[in-house]
Amino acid sequence: MEGENGKKMKILCLHGFRTSGSFIKKQISKWDPSIFSQFHLEFPNGKFPAGGKSDIESIFPPPYFEWFQFDKDFTEYTNLDECISYLTEYIIANGPFDGFLGFSQGATLSALLIGYQAQGKLLKEHPPIKFLISISGSKFRDPSICDIAYKDPIKAKSVHFIGEKDWLKIPSEELASAFDKPLIIRHPQGHTVPRLDEVSTGQLQNWVAEILTQPKDVGVSIGEHESKVENTNGDIGINGMGINKENAEIVEVSQA
Repeated sequence: MEGENGKKMKILCLHGFRTSGSFIKKQISKWDPSIFSQFHLEFPNGKFPAGGKSDIESIFPPPYFEWFQFDKDFTEYTNLDECISYLTEYIIANGPFDGFLGFSQGATLSALLIGYQAQGKLLKEHPPIKFLISISGSKFRDPSICDIAYKDPIKAKSVHFIGEKDWLKIPSEELASAFDKPLIIRHPQGHTVPRLDEVSTGQLQNWVAEILTQPKDVGVSIGEHESKVENTNGDIGINGMGINKENAEIVEVSQA
């Protein structure tokens, strides 16, 4: 399925802290290639060179980048405004983008941009972002940001990968709760882009199919139930930076 003007739908993919666009491209390459076969994916590098040691130095070559900096409690941020301006300009210059994909800091930023757009704070001339693929994302904790970005349930379709051993498990669940009817895919590993088993691959393929078949002018999620899917395939993670169950449809998946 093609987007506007007969072109493939575009996804902006934002990498994690002190990694790179090339690294997140490699990370998601472990997924079934059919998932993104009908999309054009872009992998920009963060605005700032890594300001310290990268956790992937032993497994992936430099250079490494970061989107912004933060304190240990993730309540104070440095260069965040510059990062947002940089990404806004990138999106306008290289878009339009139909959706975002992000890991860790990249997922956190992606959700923020969608929330800000929904509240009319930025990207006012850009079409509504239709969807988010969040892997180990989290909410910002500064109240001045939260009161805008997460003021109302974010209507964009979203899928959230949450690791059972991820040190950002709870923040990832909190981010998912900021979206309207999210799909949640759980895996048993830590802070990583997980390998997908057959069940979770099918869930993601079905989720993507709904995006590809929705009307072109639809920019928000429609008519879905929140789901929880257990992914039992293992993967090696790297370090880095409660769901409301009232209307949730819980799908428990067991593997033979």
